[in-house]
Amino acid sequence: MSSVDNVANQTVHAAPKFSFLGLFFQADFVVQTVMVLLLLASVWSWAIIFNKTISLKAIKFRMNRFENEFWSGASLDKLFRQVKNKQDHPLAIIFSAAIDEWNTRNTKNIGSDSSLRASAKERIHQAMQVAANKALDNIEKNLNFLATVGSSAPFIGLFGTVWGIMVSFQSIAVSKNTSLAVVAPGIAEALLATALGLAAAIPAVIFYNKFASEVNRISNKVDAFSMELSSMISRELDNQ
Repeated sequence: MSSVDNVANQTVHAAPKFSFLGLFFQADFVVQTVMVLLLLASVWSWAIIFNKTISLKAIKFRMNRFENEFWSGASLDKLFRQVKNKQDHPLAIIFSAAIDEWNTRNTKNIGSDSSLRASAKERIHQAMQVAANKALDNIEKNLNFLATVGSSAPFIGLFGTVWGIMVSFQSIAVSKNTSLAVVAPGIAEALLATALGLAAAIPAVIFYNKFASEVNRISNKVDAFSMELSSMISRELDNQ
């Protein structure tokens, strides 16, 4: 084998690996840490995305089914018995809280005392409001993580990029070689950090906006149902 072939073979074996794992293992410890953090954030974001997609779809289906039963003219007591032990969506939770409060402290037997009626209405309204807040808080759980990833991941990736480029320039200074082959691996590693930051941020932002819009629609439906139920109970109290 000629000396030229030997040099070529050595060059091939010494060439940096530009695969994902190759760039990761060749990267500086700080850049590796940034990559690991971004990968973990991306994996957790996708777990939240899949979970929220399924749970929100199920909640909307159950709410629609409950509304159909509620407005079908069925007995409220019968409906209450059905949902009391299966409060798996906000409307059932609010309805159960209102009926529970309605049934306590002899609310149905307050007579013509206007102050007692006003107090009963206020207690029922507060019970519904607390139940609605808790239900919506549970639905919104983990959405803040998506917002945080969406806003911070690009900057974390950019930090890894800046650090990797800084290390690459240090390599130039140490080797006193301005060849692109000297800095190419470091720059590739740095750019990979930016790519991972964007890969984590883009889905997080898209799905956060999507879920926030769906939660807002659910909140509007909850408010409308609460007002209707409160009016029904108020009329019932006034007719006693």
